[in-house]
Amino acid sequence: MNLRAYWRFVIVIWQFFPLTVAYLRDRRRFLIVGGPREVSSATRRRRAEKLLNSLLTLGPTFIKLGQLLSTRPDILPPEYIAEFSKLQDDVPAAEWAEAERVIEAELGPVSEWFAEFDRDPISGASLGQVYRAQIDGQDVAVKVRRPGVEDLVEADLRVIRWLLPVLMRFVDDARSFSLETLADEFERTIRQEMDYEREGEMLQRIRQNFAGNDDIRIPRLIESHSGRRVLTMEYVEGTKINDLNRLDEKRLDRSELATTLQETYLQMIVEDGVFHADPHPGNLAVADDGTLIFYDFGMSGFVDPFVQDKIIDFYTAVARQDIDAILDTLIEMGTLSPEADRDVMADVMEVAIADVRGEEVEQYRVQQIIEQVEDTIYEFPLRLPSNLALVLRVATVVEGVCVTLDPEFDFISVATDYLREQGYLERGIREYATERVQEVGDAASSVIRVPPKLESTLDRMQRDDLRVKAELEEDNDFFDRLAKRMILGMVFTGGLVSTTLLYVFESIEATAVAAVPTLIVGLLLYRSFTKDRGFSGQPQFTRQRMRQREDEDAVGLGEALGGSASDSMDSQSDSDDSAPEGDSPGGGQSIAVEERPPDRDGNR
Repeated sequence: MNLRAYWRFVIVIWQFFPLTVAYLRDRRRFLIVGGPREVSSATRRRRAEKLLNSLLTLGPTFIKLGQLLSTRPDILPPEYIAEFSKLQDDVPAAEWAEAERVIEAELGPVSEWFAEFDRDPISGASLGQVYRAQIDGQDVAVKVRRPGVEDLVEADLRVIRWLLPVLMRFVDDARSFSLETLADEFERTIRQEMDYEREGEMLQRIRQNFAGNDDIRIPRLIESHSGRRVLTMEYVEGTKINDLNRLDEKRLDRSELATTLQETYLQMIVEDGVFHADPHPGNLAVADDGTLIFYDFGMSGFVDPFVQDKIIDFYTAVARQDIDAILDTLIEMGTLSPEADRDVMADVMEVAIADVRGEEVEQYRVQQIIEQVEDTIYEFPLRLPSNLALVLRVATVVEGVCVTLDPEFDFISVATDYLREQGYLERGIREYATERVQEVGDAASSVIRVPPKLESTLDRMQRDDLRVKAELEEDNDFFDRLAKRMILGMVFTGGLVSTTLLYVFESIEATAVAAVPTLIVGLLLYRSFTKDRGFSGQPQFTRQRMRQREDEDAVGLGEALGGSASDSMDSQSDSDDSAPEGDSPGGGQSIAVEERPPDRDGNR
């Protein structure tokens, strides 16, 4: 496995090397020196096409990785998202002899388990392929894991893990976090998709949730003929959902089909909490009576109750055209950082909604909203939790299928009507009203409590009893580090010039003698900038200045009353002054709040 992983590592590096050089030149025009380059949208689009071809060349694992990346606008620019969305699982089928060995290893001889078995697959995917067969006169579809794909995926997962630390050095902290979570999510997702026992369980669970719905049909699992690498289910024939001519020939209402599809996914996500996560046209079909058919549950997921509630809050906020509530919902879901510029994000949302606004709120198109917000996600950037990214992908793909069926389809209209019929929208509005009433009550209480406190504070300020002082301190190591960087920089510059001259006028050996120490000095210089950067203070409160002020007043009071009090206060002052002035554990920024001691009348 290690040898295969090493070989795959070489192949992956070879495929990505040209693009890697281009990205490095974006950061430094001449790789080592020079400023960054401006990259146009057209250039990014050309690079996305090249990267897409590389993913297709590298095979199943990287095809799946590209499909997952197409759901992560917090990592890639919009041009890459659009290009990777074209990735499909249409790959050449494996030889029948190889697939037969998988079936026999999982179940037994094909002739004993199936009355008939068509050796030509009816569909092929990156991780598996589907055949048509018969069991006791019943037509079934048999999904077989692609031979040898386990070892290939394991090797590729190791390669991705090896490359991840390198990639993280070229991105900021937010995208570094996103890349790390993406790697974990991808490894978990692709392992789940190769586990046909899990797919069978998800199929049965979702099928049970729609048991009473005559508009939906999900194939029945044949458990006796299924395992980890083979999945057998009843064969259900239908017309592909994007074959509009056939649908029209059968006189099927495409607008009604779009509404049924949208409401089905709303039930999965908002009510059931488990959903079919790959709704592209190849996995959706329509029976002759208009029943909607779902195939392939390998990619499926769960929605926790918190996210379900936030999705309802989002639709409620959109229905109210409440921009602040939309932003609050995004923050609570973890999509938008609390430190983000709310004014900028509010402008983005207002522009996005204004672009798609009709006469009523139901005319909004959620895909147009999402696409415009996605364009800002890469630039800000924002973070997409893995479970929410999958829900976002499902929402956009479903809306695309619905618009294909009916160009006038209103996603938000159907969603709000469905949530209103189920009582969710009214519940959200009631909760909103309750929260606003609570806020009004809190504000009224504050109006009563604040004036006395404000008056007391102003009185103290008028008597010069309240003082605030801010001090900025820095450790002595800062200037040492600065001097070290200057020396390393001069040495590195001299070494770079020497290496260049030797390369031009002398031999390669002489150039190497100068290049090696120059590279070492350059690495030390780079490390000095990446370690302990900036000020390293931490805020704290100190009473040092307050003690000093108390001592001064106490000495004055002692002189007025006599020597005994003065002696006592001097003793206390000596004890307090034993601490060095300005001493504060941890260094950095200090804030001292001073308050005078009581005078003879007891006033401060």
